[in-house]
Amino acid sequence: MGSLILVIVIIILAWAYDFWNGANDCANSIATTVSTRALPFKRAIFLASFFNLFGAFVTTAVAKTIGKGIVSSEIITQQLLIFALIGAISWVVLSTKSGIPISVTHSLIGGLIGTAIVSGGISALLSKGLLKVLIGLFLAPTIGFLSGVFLIIIFSWLIKIFFSKSLAFKISQFFRFGQIFSASAVSFSHGVNDTQNAMAIITASLFAAGFLTEFKVPLWVIFGSGTFMALGTLYGGQTVIKTLGRKIYKIQPLHGFCAEISSAIIVILHSLAGIPLSTTQIISSAVVGAGAIERRALVNWRKVIGIFFTWLFTIPGAAIISGISFSIFKCIT
Repeated sequence: MGSLILVIVIIILAWAYDFWNGANDCANSIATTVSTRALPFKRAIFLASFFNLFGAFVTTAVAKTIGKGIVSSEIITQQLLIFALIGAISWVVLSTKSGIPISVTHSLIGGLIGTAIVSGGISALLSKGLLKVLIGLFLAPTIGFLSGVFLIIIFSWLIKIFFSKSLAFKISQFFRFGQIFSASAVSFSHGVNDTQNAMAIITASLFAAGFLTEFKVPLWVIFGSGTFMALGTLYGGQTVIKTLGRKIYKIQPLHGFCAEISSAIIVILHSLAGIPLSTTQIISSAVVGAGAIERRALVNWRKVIGIFFTWLFTIPGAAIISGISFSIFKCIT
């Protein structure tokens, strides 16, 4: 009975985490689309919500990496998972309220790392899963930046060769319409990767409590995780949207389209490989790349540096919150 109650608590916390994930990360898929007026805000968030839910059913490879590839299964308990979620949620809520686009995925990973170290020391961490995390943390944003640069160069070259300057308005309208497709693609990729965070924790909890005989994500967990992510997206992080859509670079339809398409491809490919990553990092890097190649001086580098350091401190920040709170819990029980 005690295990069942703890599992229910974890499910509630995991889906609360999913909700705030959607609230913070909805900016990933619709910030540039709203900023260029390709879609009004309400239509954009409904579109993002639908594709977030749809993407949840594609794969569970990332859930397996997070649920059984980062922390040794021998030390995983319901209490450890609860305080990992508390650390992650605390970091996400603080960042969302402050209008900072962070990595919600890395918040959860930081929460797991903090509680695992308190419970079993450094040896409780698994190097194979952490390597995948590091690939997503450092390599994926670099690829996002370069892909944003590449697509802007290619499309700008094609426009210059095949179209006259008199058609500039029609070209802009074309890419503005194209952003409906590209925003849908980013929302779908976000659902593919980020909904698996909650899936991983819930499935790990069910497995640790003996309700599952193998680490296999149940269909109801997939549906619930996708639903709460979609609800969070509907709630929307309007402050984060302003940061990503306007405060890094004054986005035009061409920039938005290129940043979104390149980000969606990168996130989906990494998700199929089981690599947990930050869609925020990817699209922010792609926006910077798209803006820097055209007018480097107009990129708000101070804001970029601020976001970079927030990313850098996300894992240790969430780890410290979860580790301290778990240590206090262990001392008083």
